[in-house]
Amino acid sequence: MRAVHVTEAGAPSALTPTELPEPAALPGHVVVRNAAVGLNFIDVYYRNGTYPAPYPLIPGQEAAGTVTAIGEGVDDFRQGDRVAYATQLGAYAEYTAVPVGKLVPVPETVSLDDAAALMLQGLAAHYLSHTTHPVAAGETVVVLAAAGGLGQLLVQLAAHRGAQVVAVASSKEKREAALAVGAQHAVPYEGFADAVRELTGGEGAHVVYDSVGAATFETSVKALRRRGTLVVCGLSSGPVLDVELLRTSGSLHLTRPTLADHVPDAPSLRAAAAELFR
Repeated sequence: MRAVHVTEAGAPSALTPTELPEPAALPGHVVVRNAAVGLNFIDVYYRNGTYPAPYPLIPGQEAAGTVTAIGEGVDDFRQGDRVAYATQLGAYAEYTAVPVGKLVPVPETVSLDDAAALMLQGLAAHYLSHTTHPVAAGETVVVLAAAGGLGQLLVQLAAHRGAQVVAVASSKEKREAALAVGAQHAVPYEGFADAVRELTGGEGAHVVYDSVGAATFETSVKALRRRGTLVVCGLSSGPVLDVELLRTSGSLHLTRPTLADHVPDAPSLRAAAAELFR
């Protein structure tokens, strides 16, 4: 099969197209012929060594396709079923062996391209807006990096739940993109806390979804209302190292959620994916 191989951590040139044997369907696994593969920034971390991994490896964390082989002990799926998966290394290939607990069925109403693009970022946007902070109608929700993959999905899901969404993005084009998918307001990073307070009559936001991290943390705190929630859901500018709780006021909530803690098993994963696809 064709695959992209990384024999040791390095620059993009470490990504090497190659021919490898097709994987076997081990007990508790199925083999998926990948029709579409999702690309995510986490793939860069595995390629350059930021995240430790056993080299050589096939990068890629999510894909969608059809089941071609079934291992012993698997009775949830059959050959030919349309499926998708996430958090499984090895997606940059024609075939991937996937533990059955990481597979979700893809309904006929959803294309395999869309399913592959939705798994990691879509499931993250779903738990952030439905579980980490269950967005309610009438709330003010602030989404940073609102034109990115996660950001646009968060904007859509929060707007779908009836929130007033304030998108934060770096350029006019990105702000227009966020408005196009459902944000009511779009503002630049500079002074966005003041803009949020102005839009809310001085109250502030119920929740801020901050995927930028170190560079925006303090401004995100200032954008919150009393008992508001700051969700740190990414660290594109670096980790938040020092949090002085006594310097903040307003009985604020701070959380750094992860997918594994929100969908810890196959039933919760499949339920979240089904709702997301719906």
